[in-house]
Amino acid sequence: MTLRNALKSAITAAVMLGAAGLSTQAAKADAVDDITKAGAINVGIFSDFPPFSSASADMSIKGYDIDVAQAIADSLKVKLNLVSVTGQNRIPYLTDKRVDILMSVGYSKEREQVIDFAAAYAPYYIAVIGPAELAVKGKEDLAEKSIAVNRGTLEDTSLTRAAPASADIRRFDNYNSVIQAFISGQTQLMVVGNDVGAQVLAKQDALKPEQKFQLLTSPSHIGLNKNEDRLKKAVNDAVAKMLADGKLDESSKAWLKTPLNPANLKD
Repeated sequence: MTLRNALKSAITAAVMLGAAGLSTQAAKADAVDDITKAGAINVGIFSDFPPFSSASADMSIKGYDIDVAQAIADSLKVKLNLVSVTGQNRIPYLTDKRVDILMSVGYSKEREQVIDFAAAYAPYYIAVIGPAELAVKGKEDLAEKSIAVNRGTLEDTSLTRAAPASADIRRFDNYNSVIQAFISGQTQLMVVGNDVGAQVLAKQDALKPEQKFQLLTSPSHIGLNKNEDRLKKAVNDAVAKMLADGKLDESSKAWLKTPLNPANLKD
């Protein structure tokens, strides 16, 4: 082999090794790398979901979810960037990587086919709520009743699964519309989480609403894309730290108006 050919072979080998190294680095790059490089984590939240997340007097978004999201951002040493999502678009936002994680995601087998679930961080159950004068004790009593629900949410799928075929399920695009439909008498019942239901029960004295029965008990999880093991560990570690140092209990008392029972974070 001539000197020229030897040098040519050596250069070619070096280029190939460099390309292989870059390829390996690219393969190892994940959501944590992207978040660190961007200096921010994009967190999908419902902007009209008090007490988990809603606009405060100064128009900033605050709530239980925001406390937890901020703790996760702090643990990653990046800025928190809140992204408003709806029940319909939030899974596509996650899979399209427009957000890095989603707050307030109820577990379901259907969702597990598409996304992964990190730590449960908040107690959550879905209830049927109606006026005291309306006799509803179980799912069979939903027959021929009009029921408001937020489209595309776990409440929607739970109600659809449980309700008799004759139930009149009316789907709305956000929780405010669900509440207004129920309060104004457009529907006889509504299906919401314990958080939303608590507000209605507390404020509507004239209507005298009450919780009829629970459709599903499921703690709220943090959703993320599949195969993001480092991000999942970072989220789990941040939630575990909040549990250990009492910060999660403080948030529960401040926003959910009740001490946190860790047993309620188990599926």
